[in-house]
Amino acid sequence: MKNNTLQRRDFIQKGGLALAAGLVLPKDIFAKKDDRKVRLGFIGTGLRGRNHLANAMAFPEVEVTCICDIDPNAIAKAQKILKDKGRKEAVAYGKNEKDFENMVKRDDIDGVIIATPWEWHVPMALATMSAGKYAGLEVSATVKLQESWDLVNTFEKTGSHCMLLENVCYRRDVMAVLNMVRENLFGEITHLECGYEHDLRHVKFNDGKQAYGGGVEFGEKGFSEAKWRTQHSVDRNGDLYPTHGLGPVAEMININRGNQFLYLTSMASKGVALHKYIVDKGGANHPNAKVKFKLGDVVQTMIKCANGETILITHDTNSPRPYSLGFRVQGDSGLWMDDGNQIYVENVSAKADVWESDEAYMKKYDHGIWKRFESEAVGAGHGGMDYFVLRDFINSVKNKTTPPIDVYDAAAWSAISPLSEMSIAKGSAPVQIPDFTRGKWKTNKPIFGFEV
Repeated sequence: MKNNTLQRRDFIQKGGLALAAGLVLPKDIFAKKDDRKVRLGFIGTGLRGRNHLANAMAFPEVEVTCICDIDPNAIAKAQKILKDKGRKEAVAYGKNEKDFENMVKRDDIDGVIIATPWEWHVPMALATMSAGKYAGLEVSATVKLQESWDLVNTFEKTGSHCMLLENVCYRRDVMAVLNMVRENLFGEITHLECGYEHDLRHVKFNDGKQAYGGGVEFGEKGFSEAKWRTQHSVDRNGDLYPTHGLGPVAEMININRGNQFLYLTSMASKGVALHKYIVDKGGANHPNAKVKFKLGDVVQTMIKCANGETILITHDTNSPRPYSLGFRVQGDSGLWMDDGNQIYVENVSAKADVWESDEAYMKKYDHGIWKRFESEAVGAGHGGMDYFVLRDFINSVKNKTTPPIDVYDAAAWSAISPLSEMSIAKGSAPVQIPDFTRGKWKTNKPIFGFEV
């Protein structure tokens, strides 16, 4: 049986390499000198936007022609990044909230990075795509279900691509586990878990002067994300931020490319942690202590897939807890869990029914792009992930190819948020997940992570 397993793994590994060989890979293009320029614009030059802008400076082919933000201070800080790197100052837009519509019409833009509050993502992406440019869209892509269809319909009408900038898909251990799954280490995948369990209380509330903590203000009196993100916790009850966890596991089971989400059901706990934080930090008499938050502290969503897998997603941004994306990849021959960095593979692990460290496996299955570009990724942000997601966007724009995380991924992964709200509102009833590919998932081939 062990020999059969090895033969099966060898077959899958060679098959994966054969598939990869059939793709037009950036490394093949880079074998010769490539002087093509990629002209980028940036909508949103706050903390996240400036992070992308700074990372773009590592790519000599990138020219930043224009930037857009309604905050003059954010524009000034972005211009300083360009100046400090010896780059030409970008043309600035920010006369009003719709000035991005003027920017995307420029002839000297090939792609636009969008890093703004969630409710602006789709209007800005639609304007960018309608103007014939590539849109690089921060997560989550959408807030409302119709917005997912709007992204898909605009792409299919214009042919202009939209890439979801989901950086966790590029996390080093996640990409190693993707290799493990493709080489059948865990056997047939049956169940996956993921989520976003991140104490964001100091992000949702601050003193109005700094981005992180120092007070319990939000909305007009808040600063940075507290100006807009916290209001979603007031108004909505569901998984507000699904893609960091869902994206990586969706790639592992080929969602939109041989597999599909079918339906989900969601359940939310009571929500008490944000109120307690306000009282603890600002006192029971603070005006915000009277605010009612609709968001449950812990929201769990279960998805059923066309090929039989189940996915459990956990959302918790209100509770005091260490950071975790809660990954679990379970097959009929073993599993991996990122909490504790532990793995168990039947007939491979040293002791039966005993966890072992995943360290040796991470080295053995380390993804080729991390081996090639580790030095370039150092310092890019989020452990190097930000380098790789931007690199793939730039390469897609340069080569006029479909991005590895495309508009259908953006639509499907982000739609879990409004659909989870629907399920909770209906007493945790099952809710169908639309097929944004309109049936093409049955013949589409996987495209993410084959470059080595």
